[in-house]
Amino acid sequence: MRDWDHFLAVDWSGAKGERHKGIALAIAEAAGGPPVLVEPPSGGWSRVDVYRLLRDELPANTLVGIDLGISLPFNDCGAFFPGWDRSPSHAKKLWALIDEICEGDPQLGAHSFVEHVEARRYFRHGKGDEGDRFHLPDAASKTGRLREAEVAQWRQKCRPVSNFNLVGAAQVGKSSLTGMRMLHKLRGSLPVWPMDPVPEKRLKQGGSMLVEIYTGLASREAADALGGRNGTRTKLLTFADLNAAIGALDSPPVDKFGEIDDHSSDALLTAAWLRKTASEPERWEPRCLTAEIAWTEGWTFGGL
Repeated sequence: MRDWDHFLAVDWSGAKGERHKGIALAIAEAAGGPPVLVEPPSGGWSRVDVYRLLRDELPANTLVGIDLGISLPFNDCGAFFPGWDRSPSHAKKLWALIDEICEGDPQLGAHSFVEHVEARRYFRHGKGDEGDRFHLPDAASKTGRLREAEVAQWRQKCRPVSNFNLVGAAQVGKSSLTGMRMLHKLRGSLPVWPMDPVPEKRLKQGGSMLVEIYTGLASREAADALGGRNGTRTKLLTFADLNAAIGALDSPPVDKFGEIDDHSSDALLTAAWLRKTASEPERWEPRCLTAEIAWTEGWTFGGL
């Protein structure tokens, strides 16, 4: 397993609008020190700002973790959208389809896709507003379809939500769809694991890679390392709690005190977690990750 020089965690947002309080970036250096928030532009981060940073401004040999689903369920039905003749055959074609349909949506938005006459049938849009194909393949399912990576997360005591769900505080569908637009635009600039091979380390530029992360997994592992002292909480809202968690991940504390918003704490914690776990071979070789699943559904880094 190769090593990395920097670890960048991105807490992403699929909300409407241009600039978002829900986007936060933090970086941890392989050389040591506490994770540090990346200063946003005036007014806060936009999705386009993050895209440009990942395309043009990454330091060499950065492992980027971004908190969104890089694909949709495929393995359960043998298709992303069973019964739709435009259903893509793999994840990169899915990214391209979403970006094509949403070409006119500003700020990498995905409204046009979830309102597309065929695509909308597969999503839960609100209470009592479910597409007639949301429950595939099991009409009795209440949670919606899950990728194999998300099934594995349940085994790790996490609570992932279907990427076809667009409603509720825990939903990640909107952020995932907007993120897939960005992944399509980053093709040729930044490889994505596990669809792409891990690049060789480079001395001056390049050598970076993007992985999907789930901040709840980092929180769970930090809590376990603390012997349950933080209970089942996945949101750390004070620097004291954050520093206890990142200390459990072998990171020095952030030199601040008082309250912190959950997006910033998620980014800081996950940057420290990436630095700790990236050297563990089993994180790159999940037990249930086949070549077909890698190519269609992808995987959440760290999910075993």
